[in-house]
Amino acid sequence: MTDALKRLSEEGVAIWLDDLSRKRITSGNLAELIDQQHVVGVTTNPSIFQKAISSGDGYEQQLADLAARKVTVEEAIRMITTADVRDAADILRPVFDATSGQDGRVSIEVDPRLAHDTAATVAEAKQLAWLVDRPNTLIKIPATKAGLPAITEVIGLGISVNVTLIFSLERYREVMDAFLAGLEKAKERGLDLAKIHSVASFFVSRVDTEIDKRLDGIGTDEAKALKGKAALANARLAYEAYEEVFSSDRWAALDKAQANKQRPLWASTGVKDPAYKDTLYVDDLVAPNTVNTMPEATLEATADHGSITGNTIAGTYDAARAEIAAVEKLGISYDDVVQLLEDEGVEKFEAAWNDLLKSTEAELKRLAPSKG
Repeated sequence: MTDALKRLSEEGVAIWLDDLSRKRITSGNLAELIDQQHVVGVTTNPSIFQKAISSGDGYEQQLADLAARKVTVEEAIRMITTADVRDAADILRPVFDATSGQDGRVSIEVDPRLAHDTAATVAEAKQLAWLVDRPNTLIKIPATKAGLPAITEVIGLGISVNVTLIFSLERYREVMDAFLAGLEKAKERGLDLAKIHSVASFFVSRVDTEIDKRLDGIGTDEAKALKGKAALANARLAYEAYEEVFSSDRWAALDKAQANKQRPLWASTGVKDPAYKDTLYVDDLVAPNTVNTMPEATLEATADHGSITGNTIAGTYDAARAEIAAVEKLGISYDDVVQLLEDEGVEKFEAAWNDLLKSTEAELKRLAPSKG
């Protein structure tokens, strides 16, 4: 094992685990990762919960109790997932306290079927914050058009938010604008801005997956030479946008009121193409005040052979712009790719949620007490 994770932390990158299950909580594994692997946060999504609950490991007693109470499948899922998030938040509480609330965070997502309904997303975020009832929770809201005003409203209520499914630079700027508008609302309401935190989850690997596929379709040497470059370029330009927004006069006024910057979070950092180094989206996205949320395989790979050589984003912006321009010059539309990825992201989370509904419903029926 190397000290790559320690070095990554020292460079200002918060290491979060992109996974949660009851077994991980009860076995002591999560506590071990915090203690030994510099993990300071946890993210979840509908796919992660679907996988955890479908495995059945550790959930049977609670499912049996819920079946006996004849709860709806939606209520059962909420009871199960919020219990896991609450327990994980308690394990991470010392980190939360030590970092003045910046880390030690656990994220839980609003029902993805509400991604295009602003009012329902706000209502769901309030309900989740109330149900989990831990100060170190982040409510995940997707960065759809309908999600943007929801982000403003929820931040304005003093609820900390993880904005998810960001693929495009334009949408990322809209997310930061929604965050600042939320802080301004919270300030007007007299809320303590120091207690409101947010991250913006900018997705990485899926950009390469989609653009590489299109480059392969073109098939020229010029196209093949651009493979594996677009995702890093996109993320690096996102960091440039972050630096710009959080050095603006608008931000300065909020900074004086003790507000916290919304950190960029690199999501989807597991490498999909085996031709690429498995720590690519960790090693090459190192910059201060960022978060990298990793699947366990990526965390282990980084610990074993990650190459952390300091800031790998500073000084890359011109090259990143050139790489995106080169892809567009070949006829691949950046706007088309990022919109497709957003649409697919929402659809995938909806599908995972529907699978979770089906498998949970089957378990509730199986465990329902016999009549008589």
